[in-house]
Amino acid sequence: MGQWLDERLSESLDVAGFLTDERFVYENASAVVGDDPYRPNTFVWFHRDLAAEVVVPGRIHVIYRDERIVVIDKPAFLSTIPRGRHVVQSVVVRLRDELELPELSPLHRLDRVTSGLLVLATERRWRGAYQSMFQRREVGKTYSALAPLRPGLELPATVRNHLLTRRGQWQAEVSPDEPVNAESLIELDRVLDKLAIYTLTPRTGRTHQLRMHMFGLGIPIVDDPLYPVVQDVSVHDFRRPLQLLASRLNFTDPIDGRVREFTSVRTLPLHGEE
Repeated sequence: MGQWLDERLSESLDVAGFLTDERFVYENASAVVGDDPYRPNTFVWFHRDLAAEVVVPGRIHVIYRDERIVVIDKPAFLSTIPRGRHVVQSVVVRLRDELELPELSPLHRLDRVTSGLLVLATERRWRGAYQSMFQRREVGKTYSALAPLRPGLELPATVRNHLLTRRGQWQAEVSPDEPVNAESLIELDRVLDKLAIYTLTPRTGRTHQLRMHMFGLGIPIVDDPLYPVVQDVSVHDFRRPLQLLASRLNFTDPIDGRVREFTSVRTLPLHGEE
């Protein structure tokens, strides 16, 4: 087995070192020995070493926790799930360790650069009921955004269009000839000199929907690295968080029928390393 592994993995892995440290294992968890005979149709398992990751600043606030769900308030720049260069620095990996919940998993999406409320299931057995609730759009979501004040813009306004994303492109696009698949209610909350706080209520959940709809109204969200133009910002630059906050969530619990309402502990404007 050792020779077979070396032929296939030696360019990207220290095969001899992994064998010595018993880091290759069979399905029954027994270690692969270099002199083991080759076994066709056999699975061999191993974990690569994780690359060093820059620690994402900001606290994960646990807003609520019970037997079935955990509701947290996520800082900007922290990925929800392990992905690409962000593995340890993700909500799931950090909280599985901190809360000692090995099956913890998110029930909906929240972009890496977006701050605010995120709901997770504590165990696999609860995931289906709660995730179906999100898929059926039975969860009320409200966001707050800091953006320019545009005199003459009539609000509240409902933005409805067709948004699409293309592989390899950072920005989403509006397709005017396609049926509506994205809808958001935009309201003015309060004025802050030349800026304002807006309340955003998405009625669908397309990628970058709120960011696109604010941009389409001529009031792009402050410190958005993608809209109106893609900015060359390092993933390790935590100084200017996107001023978009998932501020409120409400739903009827699918297990016990209780009304659940949660509010973010964060407020706009957000600051780097918060």
